[in-house]
Amino acid sequence: MPTAFYSHPDCRRHHMGRGHPECPERLDAIDDFLLASGLDVALERREAPLLDLRVAGCAHESNYVAELRELMEQVASTGEPRALDPDTSAHPGTWPAVQRAAGAAVAATDAVIKGEVENAFCSVRPPGHHATRAQAMGFCFLNNVAIAARHALDVHGLQRVAVVDFDVHHGNGTEDILAGDERALMVGIFQHPLYPGSGGVPLGTNMLNLPIPPYTRGAEVRLLIDQHWMPRLEEFKPQMIFISAGFDAHRDDELGQLGLVEADYEWITRRIKAVADRHAEGRIVSCLEGGYDLGALARSVAAHLRVLAGV
Repeated sequence: MPTAFYSHPDCRRHHMGRGHPECPERLDAIDDFLLASGLDVALERREAPLLDLRVAGCAHESNYVAELRELMEQVASTGEPRALDPDTSAHPGTWPAVQRAAGAAVAATDAVIKGEVENAFCSVRPPGHHATRAQAMGFCFLNNVAIAARHALDVHGLQRVAVVDFDVHHGNGTEDILAGDERALMVGIFQHPLYPGSGGVPLGTNMLNLPIPPYTRGAEVRLLIDQHWMPRLEEFKPQMIFISAGFDAHRDDELGQLGLVEADYEWITRRIKAVADRHAEGRIVSCLEGGYDLGALARSVAAHLRVLAGV
């Protein structure tokens, strides 16, 4: 079965101002590299649908979703941007992008569980893993991965899902949503101290957080993953794995100070895929989170996709 690649032009309509690192060019860089490398032919491209907002209620408070929609509609009608936090703002093209990003994660989940594709990557923006149950922050509005994971549990009836987050920043929003839900296991590795400053103390027994100091390199990260992630994932035996695929721990990315390279992302993906093959019938849905150096982002996504697609 193929690897699905979900995206949509609406994801490029979201702008947060000149010079903002979370920019539309991120998706262009990924597409350009996939075409130039020939990897594009190994993927089944699918259009990200708009999210049914009722589905967002499985991860977010209903009043938050309603208020976010109202704010976004006001921004679209007036054309005036609105800041939701110091580095996260809504612009006229933001709401369609938000709905496509979360919609891609849910559609990918449906397709993988139905057996239409083996696994899927969502090349979407804005990212989602900082969005909590009731707050937009850190470039994120809706939590794409958390919505998809809860959708797999609540709608498809899976009993165990794992979320793997290797973004340089702690996925505080995903932890806020999933902590205490023993149907879900979240394992993460992230630089600490760094925005958002959380993760040092897990919020639930189903959270395995690995905060690591600046300038940690790939060999040390691999050792920590083998020592901590792998035993916990093997014990949990997830029926599906969701990846918050942030590539800003790359040594060339200026938003963090970690030292990963493309070979490390390939290795991490292989370790995740091996768990999925053993316990989850290979079912993986991966969603783009961070990654702001365009060249490093494109090369790292390609390394991730080569493993998912088996090429």
